[in-house]
Formats: sequence, C-alpha cells, structure tokens
Amino acid sequence: MKKIILTMLLSMVALSVLGTDGAEASSPRQVEVLLNANKLSFPDAKPFQDSQGSVMVPIRFVSEALGGKISYSKSGGKTIVEIRKGDDLVKMTVGQTSAQVNGKAKDYGTKVILKQNRTFVPLRLVSEGLGEKVEWDKVGRWVWIGEKTFRNTDDAEFKLRPLSDFKAYMKSTKHFQKVATEEPYSGIKIIRADQLPVKLGDGEIIYDLKLEKRNGKDYIAIRSSERGTPIFFMVKNDFIKYRRGVDNAFENHKDGTATNYYPVTSTSDVFQNGNYIQYYDWTKFRLINADYIAFRTEQPKDYLVAIINPFK
Repeated sequence: MKKIILTMLLSMVALSVLGTDGAEASSPRQVEVLLNANKLSFPDAKPFQDSQGSVMVPIRFVSEALGGKISYSKSGGKTIVEIRKGDDLVKMTVGQTSAQVNGKAKDYGTKVILKQNRTFVPLRLVSEGLGEKVEWDKVGRWVWIGEKTFRNTDDAEFKLRPLSDFKAYMKSTKHFQKVATEEPYSGIKIIRADQLPVKLGDGEIIYDLKLEKRNGKDYIAIRSSERGTPIFFMVKNDFIKYRRGVDNAFENHKDGTATNYYPVTSTSDVFQNGNYIQYYDWTKFRLINADYIAFRTEQPKDYLVAIINPFK
C-alpha cells in the first residue's frame, strides 16, 4: 500500500513540474507571415490579429513580396488602394470591409485601416486576390502563404564548417560523434533563429524555439516535427550540457508538430565525460554562457546542426 501511495505522489510531482501560473504565462507572441516557408520582414509596422481574429498586414510589404504592384488614389474623399499582379486586380477602399477581386465583390468582415502611417488589410484579401494559398497556424501564430518548401540544411546556403573550428567547445568529444557509428561528424552546419523553420537534412523540421519560465525554472521550448530529439548547449572551454525533453511536458499539437521542453539547468551536468563529479555545482550554469544549441539527431548523418544561441 505504501508503495502505491509513493508511486501516486511521485506521479503528481512529475505532472506539476511544468505547471504554469498566471504570473508566469508567456505573453502573446507577434504574428509571423511566411511566404513559401520563409518569414517576411516588416521593418516598422508589424502584422497583428484584430478582435475578430483576422490577421492584418501592412499591404505594401506583402503585396510586393508576392510580386504585386500597389497604387493609391482618392475618390470622394476616400483612399482607394489597388494591387495588380499579372491579370489579377484587387481594389479596396480604406474604411470598408468589402473589396473588388477581379471585378467581383467580396466581403472580408474586417475594415481596411490606416495605422502607424501604413495601410493595413486582411491578409486573406491580398493573398487570395493574388491567387495564393493561405493557412493559419494557430500554434505558432503564423500565416503560411504559398508552398511549405522548407529551407534544408543540405542546401548550399548552409556551409559545412570543420570540427576544428569548434575545438574550444570539445572538452568532451562524445556528442560530436555520429549517433549510430560513433565516428566523428564531418563538420557542423550553423543556422540562425531567424532562418527557422528549417528541415535538418532528411530528418525533422525545426519550426521555432523560445525561452519559457514555469514554476520559477527556465525551459527551452522547441517546436518540431518529431518527439524527444535531445539537444546540448555548446559552451566554450567547458563540457557540453546535454538535455533531454521533459516527457510529461511534451505537447502534441496534432497538426504534424509537437513541442518539447528542455530544462536550462539540470543535475545531469554532474556527469562529465562519463565521470561523476561529486561536488560540481550544476546550478551555476547560465544560458548566456552557451554560444550554440546543437541537435543530437540521427539525421542528418554526416554533419551536426547547431543554432546560434538566440538568448544571449
């Protein structure tokens, strides 16, 4: 009976590890717009979601990214906005919810507005009017336009750097060896957070990563197409900090993606190069100390992938 009670108590503790209260809940994130899986840059006025749930975007940046040409005119004291792309024409009026798409009236239920000296329109109006497919990703708060043709670390834009460039991070070499054969990787390919989402060779897609605080502890939350891929922090002149996802915190979003949570600090750091260091203070590690976050994945097989630490 005592054993059963102990098991139940341990389960309750485990389930509460990543519980979050209102004070620590993450704040709403900015809406991102991706064209063919590449994030669009908005230098000043940012996309937002209005009270009706419509994603509003500054029209010039999106229309030009889609190859459209924009023009403005005045009629009866109102501002008329036109976008042309080939044979497609979208015509809208600031302050109205309807638009003319190739001569046909369509109502989007959301007004075209002026904000921060920019004209904001419902994204669906522009993209559908110019013949593009649109999807809303409620988990990432992303709008997908066009095809999901992900960048891939096999692509030429990601240059292979030899392991010798990272000697300062290889106080132990185990995690710089291939998972299956334990042979050294041919090198490392470095990616940046602003390049996500990225597909790791023939393996998983890394959509995004963020820092979350829950119950007073910091976790790296990584959304990807797989469950449980370990990571490790690369710290100059120190042993790597290996992390596995917290099992009871795993979130299956049921859209082909999942989020894994990795603790920033971990008692596992007392094991270095296969040895237990009895008096090592694992609580002193700070995320700012890591220059890279590497993915301990079986794919790709020939090189390691690491992302520049966006939290420094």
